Amino acid sequence: QTRAETKKTRVISPVEMGTEQILFVDDEEQIARMSQQILEGLGYHVTARTSSVEALETFRAAPDKFDLVITDTTMPNMTGVELAKKLMEIRSDIPIIICTGFSEKISEDKAKAMGIRGFLMKPIVRDQIAGKIRKLLDER
Repeated sequence: QTRAETKKTRVISPVEMGTEQILFVDDEEQIARMSQQILEGLGYHVTARTSSVEALETFRAAPDKFDLVITDTTMPNMTGVELAKKLMEIRSDIPIIICTGFSEKISEDKAKAMGIRGFLMKPIVRDQIAGKIRKLLDER
């Protein structure tokens, strides 16, 4: 056996992609913009909002337009959890991913108990969010 043959080969799995419509909500404009670019780079059509109140209005105006919602937890006026509850009142089958940097606010178990199907800790990692999005969309 040669040295090259004994080297461990790394399996690089392809990044999960899609073409669905995503509503992305984060009160930090830089995060919203960066995340929109990442998701659009994966093929998704993204509507980004920096206000949970605006996001709710956008969703309410066209609830069937969106295939998935990704929201930050900690935002002024209405938290991501409150937003998620309101979105599910409008459309109970909407897959929602909650992103948080503060795990004490909401745990994954708590999110799931409320009907929120996805949970991610910040910072958002492209391959991680890509896999989570694809998993939730494929479960529909």
